[in-house]
Amino acid sequence: MPDIIRERRGSALWLSLNRPERFNAYDFAMAQELRAHVEDSADARIVVITGKGRAFCAGGFLADLTKPDPREIRRLYHASLALFEAIRNCPQPVIAAVNGAAAGGGNELVVACDLAIAARGATFGQTGPTVGSSPVLGGANFLTMQIGEKRAKEVNFFCRRYSAEQALAMGLVNAVVDDDQLDDEIGKWADELATRTSPRYVEISKVSSNVFWNNMRDNYVSGLAMLTQAIGSHDMIEGATAFVEKRPPQFEPLYSDDDRDVPSTTDDMLGAAL
Repeated sequence: MPDIIRERRGSALWLSLNRPERFNAYDFAMAQELRAHVEDSADARIVVITGKGRAFCAGGFLADLTKPDPREIRRLYHASLALFEAIRNCPQPVIAAVNGAAAGGGNELVVACDLAIAARGATFGQTGPTVGSSPVLGGANFLTMQIGEKRAKEVNFFCRRYSAEQALAMGLVNAVVDDDQLDDEIGKWADELATRTSPRYVEISKVSSNVFWNNMRDNYVSGLAMLTQAIGSHDMIEGATAFVEKRPPQFEPLYSDDDRDVPSTTDDMLGAAL
């Protein structure tokens, strides 16, 4: 069974994530394959990314979250960034056809796409802080450009689930249609782009609109570096274990009792020095 199903529909190239048994969560190889398909799309006018089964994408996949392999996680982190940048650098518009749950890195995949159309039954949301991680590849930074700072912080801090209608009201998606109308609606958008717009000037418009994404690249890279150094931390192991065991996580406090005597302000430090 292929990880990615590639299908040409008229002027559009459809790329379907095909691991429904794990809600289309992608591992390193699957991310690399999807990236290769996006980059090999020169003969299409539009690229569409969707998922098979009940989910759009549940983000990155690790076989055993409770015993993380730093090398495996590092490769997956950087494969995710490479995939999202391939979408941003693709000359054609990339549309997310969100057929079901878009969670964690799957929600960031929606953020990275140029346009997004959701089935009414789709849901959206980040998962990072609840499982010992942080959405540094769009969710914790570029999402602010799409839906505003206060709402983006709500999405990232609380990790709530949002309906397709709520995502539309936020500005995370462009349109919502009935579940059985999603493919037809995507086809209409693709046909309009293919018949009414110049591919050259659409690319120019896309490149120009990427200015904010590009300006944040250093933030993505530094965020990945911080996540990499935190691999194996108590909160990462506890978050993953709690998720597997379906219980609330017991995260460590930011400061312990031993930290009470540590100066917390410049005045305190000066006082301690004197």
